[in-house]
Amino acid sequence: MLLDITAPIIPFKGFGEIKLYSTRDELSDLLSLNNVEAMVINENWIRYDIQNSVELFFHLGNNKLFRITTLDNYKGRLFEKIGVGTTEQEMLEIEPSFVYNEFEEVWESDKGVFIEMDAETNKVRWISVYIPELDLESFEECNW
Repeated sequence: MLLDITAPIIPFKGFGEIKLYSTRDELSDLLSLNNVEAMVINENWIRYDIQNSVELFFHLGNNKLFRITTLDNYKGRLFEKIGVGTTEQEMLEIEPSFVYNEFEEVWESDKGVFIEMDAETNKVRWISVYIPELDLESFEECNW
């Protein structure tokens, strides 16, 4: 599998060929590309940064992908119009379901996505899609 940095960002689904719920084995071609860095987070998760384009978060309990986040080189769009560099005003005009979470400092939509802004430019910096189970208390039990 090649990394398509222009693939659409689809909440609760994934980025193009990269599908949420995929296992590390299923995505091994992607994880073994050049310029990939892995980091274990809080002993339960592992994050792969792939070519400054995407971050993939897997739970070590079941080796499944539960979150995908854009990085600076990603060119794909959310809802066909929102991408890295979109202004806050444009984002809210395109998708009014976003609500600001002051505690997490992110824009959240119940459509399965959250967005972090660049504090200096007030433009979209990171777009994350995730599995719905991430919001459940039982998420860490890995029954998904």
